Amino acid sequence: MANVSIPLPRNAFSIPNCSTKRPSFTPSPSTLRISCSGVAELDGSQNKGIKGMACGILAAITVTSATFPLMAATQRLPPLSTEPNRCERAFIGNTIGQANGVYDKPLDLRLCDFTNEKSNLKGKSLSAALMSDAKFDGADMTEVVMSKAYAVGASFKGVDFSNAVLDRVNFGKADLEGAVFRNTVLSGSTFDDAKLDNAVFEDTIIGYIDLQKLCTNKTIGAEGRAELGCR
Repeated sequence: MANVSIPLPRNAFSIPNCSTKRPSFTPSPSTLRISCSGVAELDGSQNKGIKGMACGILAAITVTSATFPLMAATQRLPPLSTEPNRCERAFIGNTIGQANGVYDKPLDLRLCDFTNEKSNLKGKSLSAALMSDAKFDGADMTEVVMSKAYAVGASFKGVDFSNAVLDRVNFGKADLEGAVFRNTVLSGSTFDDAKLDNAVFEDTIIGYIDLQKLCTNKTIGAEGRAELGCR
């Protein structure tokens, strides 16, 4: 498992070369630290290319996160949608804004039950979706894009998030027991009071500051903490 860290000045948009050595200095308040952890090991130039691409994507997402903060748990949410087939809209996803979270009308999945859904959620764009108190237990959510989603109090027990982009998602008080975050982007996401027992964090891509916050969650097991590099 490789671990790559790069410094990114707040007032710059150029991405320096990734390094496989962790910097020994302490970052100043004007420097943003990014950790690209667990980029797959390949041979030769292909490995360097993948590492560079992963770091570049993470750096761009981190800069964007400073402009688009997460929806706070105390923010007033719109009334529950009365659309008859609102839950089925997840199988189509957000086809307009995608990662930017722009939409013509809210993707309201609150209180919906997608337990053991194995085919219709995979690879969908659920950006800016309202997911609070919904059930996704046992679902296949590989390769989903959930940028800026609001999932406070939702249940994701045993969900497979492999290769997903979970950028700026609010997972506050969510149940993520046994969830799989393999090769998953977790930049800017928050897990306040979330349950992460037996969660798998193999090869996750996460910002340095976000990692420090995630490591304070006491429900993460020893194996998960080792995969994340928590100290």
